[in-house]
Amino acid sequence: MDTPESHPTLPAHALTCMEIFGGNEPIDTAISTPGVDAFIFSRPYAGEHAGGDIHYASMCVTGRIARFMVADVSGHGEVVAEVARTLRGLMRKNINTLDNARFTRALNTAFQMDTTGGKFATAILASYFAPTDELIVVNAGHPRPLRFDAERGAWSILTEAGQEGKSAANLPLGIIDPTEFSQFSTRLNRGDLVLFYTDGLIEASSAGGQMLGEEGLIRLVSSLDRGAPERMIPQLLARIEAHQGGKPIGDDVTCVLLCHNASNPPKYSLGEQMTALAKAIGLRPV
Repeated sequence: MDTPESHPTLPAHALTCMEIFGGNEPIDTAISTPGVDAFIFSRPYAGEHAGGDIHYASMCVTGRIARFMVADVSGHGEVVAEVARTLRGLMRKNINTLDNARFTRALNTAFQMDTTGGKFATAILASYFAPTDELIVVNAGHPRPLRFDAERGAWSILTEAGQEGKSAANLPLGIIDPTEFSQFSTRLNRGDLVLFYTDGLIEASSAGGQMLGEEGLIRLVSSLDRGAPERMIPQLLARIEAHQGGKPIGDDVTCVLLCHNASNPPKYSLGEQMTALAKAIGLRPV
């Protein structure tokens, strides 16, 4: 793994309308959308070419809605590859809607079908709506994300108001169908950060068997240099490995760091509008 000192500044790939980006292969990159820059890191366990963690990002036809998703699937190999393909199809189908709860219900139903091999997964889905700076979140049994509030200058668990200190109520995907999934929204301000991650981070244990947990993770992210967000994930992983006495994290690892930049949706030219329309009605591939 790169050390914080050697990690380069990542050039951001700007998502275009109706674009879907991601999968379950190793990646260390940056993308940008109106209002949000995202730094994405995923490393399958033991150097595998693909793992059980899946990440996706997408952009709607108007450039106003960006969706980010991290899922941790039970199983490996072709089972996870099939899940990734199913997920991508659902990302495509729901690319122009803010409603993550409907998307999550559809995904839960898909996990009951033969195409997913009867496996289950935890997942976090977040849609960012650029005109109002709202982040709409659904958590299906996944580790709770962290948020840095730039006004307060502090990290905390990102959860629904009134649910602080409680575990996420929504079940993992594939357990029971039908299952209802609730969503909540929070308004982001310039400089706010949101970190999505898989459970290998909080389950990291010291030589004495002490699990890092949410409080330990907050302590570590609070020590990071927020002035260089492209370096925060490698810095964090290096600190977690130090917590484990220098041992690598014994699981697939995926982190997605959202950095709110408060930029506005783009104004498309007539040609760009026609291309977007062609993608929306299926005349051009997505």
